[in-house]
Amino acid sequence: MLSCGIVGLPLCGKSTVFNVITRAGAEVKPYAGGKTDPNKAVVSVPDARFDWLVSLFSPKKETPASVEFVDLAGLSQGASKGAGLGNAFLSFVENADALVHVVRAFANDDVPHPLDSLDPLRDWQTVEMELIFRDLAVIENRLGRLAGKKKLQPGEEQELPLLERCQAHLMEERPLREMVLTAEERALLRGFAFVTLKPELVVVNLDDSQREENVPGLADLRQLGRERNFEVIGVYGSMEMEMADLSAEDQAAFMADLAIDEPGRNRLIAGAYRLLGLISFFTVGPDEVRAWTLHDGEKAVDAAGTIHSDLARGFIRAEIAHYDDFAAHEGSKAKMREKGLLKLEGKDYTVRDGDIIEIRFNV
Repeated sequence: MLSCGIVGLPLCGKSTVFNVITRAGAEVKPYAGGKTDPNKAVVSVPDARFDWLVSLFSPKKETPASVEFVDLAGLSQGASKGAGLGNAFLSFVENADALVHVVRAFANDDVPHPLDSLDPLRDWQTVEMELIFRDLAVIENRLGRLAGKKKLQPGEEQELPLLERCQAHLMEERPLREMVLTAEERALLRGFAFVTLKPELVVVNLDDSQREENVPGLADLRQLGRERNFEVIGVYGSMEMEMADLSAEDQAAFMADLAIDEPGRNRLIAGAYRLLGLISFFTVGPDEVRAWTLHDGEKAVDAAGTIHSDLARGFIRAEIAHYDDFAAHEGSKAKMREKGLLKLEGKDYTVRDGDIIEIRFNV
């Protein structure tokens, strides 16, 4: 299962955001980087389409899509040189498939900011630079080893100029995720577990007295996100963690007061799912309604193999009904078939987010 590592400076509210997302009840206290073991939780992906299909079929079993979140210890300034948890923290980051980067906007006199002032843009840049320094150290170490060889192997001859390109890019204080890389180049880099190559979602942790437009530096961070293609989501972390215990009516009243249409939890999980490049397809029936996870761009035969290896091995055709058409016709395949909306596709059909799939196979 793919996982999102939650990163940020100490005392930015990462564990609070983790609890908002997971409702796991992880301990939240004002420690400054002394904890090493990460909190982990697998959460269901909120999806109104899945909920509607469950209400339609009333199945014996319902299985939503899921994703794992890992609450990592705070990254101290200077971690790349051993400060704070140093390499212990960075080794946890290496294992994540994507990063949820929490930056602090809330004020709390009982929990002083480690850099003595609130500045979301500066905090984002601080952590980003530590991750860049880590990747630079990995490259410098590898280039030193290659330089000591009398003769490079064929794979190393390709690796050398690619690493030099990566090094030059990082020296411009730009993460590797912003580089244009071919699939072959990404394969060459995979073994290095570069942390700045991982996709990133930025979460601004607010308190309920704030409005986003009045937070100093937040507009600049959002503008940077638009320029550099990362999403910025604002969340009222502490309040939303407490709100989870309220009734649906009280939750709605709280959200109305804050002028938000959707709980931060839902926005964060959906954002993380997109960040990982994932889509959902469905299988439906009276026994089970299930949301399955694929990488965007994968094919019908990949969907079959996700369900069971026998389905991929004996694949004949995939019957495809897209959710939008299925819902518009109240779940009637007969009506869809009349209008040509029910399709039979081969192995190379590219699965769309929201496809309802039935695999025809013979083993």
